[in-house]
Amino acid sequence: METKIIKLFLRLSISAGMLSAVADRFGLWSEKFSSWGNWNAFLEYTKSINPWLPASFIPVTGAIATIGEIIFPLCLLIGYKTEFFAKMSGFLMLLFGLSMCFSLGIKAPLDYSVFAASAGAFALSLMKEKFWEVDTLFS
Repeated sequence: METKIIKLFLRLSISAGMLSAVADRFGLWSEKFSSWGNWNAFLEYTKSINPWLPASFIPVTGAIATIGEIIFPLCLLIGYKTEFFAKMSGFLMLLFGLSMCFSLGIKAPLDYSVFAASAGAFALSLMKEKFWEVDTLFS
């Protein structure tokens, strides 16, 4: 039972963190709690952590990351293909953390626990026991 609760906690916490970041870039958090506050500020940040990318690639990169940060956590929330979407979430956050590390230094991804979240997603992908997952409801 403990593993089931830990798995559910990982699904919920990883999803909440990713969806919170998406809400921030769309201005859904108040300025008091916001890092970016709007799409343009998010794209400026995307540019700052990907300085080697041509400027024309930044909007596409930001959009692809955002699509992943919407789809992956929603699938984790409902427990759809948890192993796959947990791995994809882990890779997305690892890529984000490495981009932060190489452009801003190691402190930024450590302060925001990006590597810990990535590791949590990879750990979640290894948990095989199903618990409150849509995969088990229709099989």
